[in-house]
Amino acid sequence: MRHTVLLVSLVVIGLALVCPVQAFSSKSLVIEVKDSMDAVITFDYELSWIERAAVFVRIGDPGTELKKALESNFHAPVQVMEAGAGRSQFYVQGFASEKVQDGNVSIATPALSFREAEKALNQYWFAPLVNADFSPEVTRLVFPDGHEETFYNKDYIRPIRYSMRS
Repeated sequence: MRHTVLLVSLVVIGLALVCPVQAFSSKSLVIEVKDSMDAVITFDYELSWIERAAVFVRIGDPGTELKKALESNFHAPVQVMEAGAGRSQFYVQGFASEKVQDGNVSIATPALSFREAEKALNQYWFAPLVNADFSPEVTRLVFPDGHEETFYNKDYIRPIRYSMRS
């Protein structure tokens, strides 16, 4: 197995030297805040052929890596619901917080920063071969009552506070 991984790694590096490198591209991020203040996070992305090869030989498992990043960022338990070459979905416990006062529910979500993702990528051997854009083209934050906040090509999203009637 080690020889297979080494062989595939050498082939990938060789191809990278002679072929144009495509980039990891974040397409969309949808965060659905549930009544429980937990969230379902769906992340759609495109992987280059190099990244697909790395996933194929399990050098870089996107689900595991994104799970670690989410747990580190949100300091909350994260469950991987789906992880693939183009989409990952997670369940994050305690993603948002709520405050009920005078019949109103105020929901606060944490800040989202995609700037740290590049630092995490740089820890891998294939980092010099990849030109990554971690800022999703579209980020949608959906609250329990259906209200949405939408952001385009942002690498940082401030904490959001939204009030709804209970």
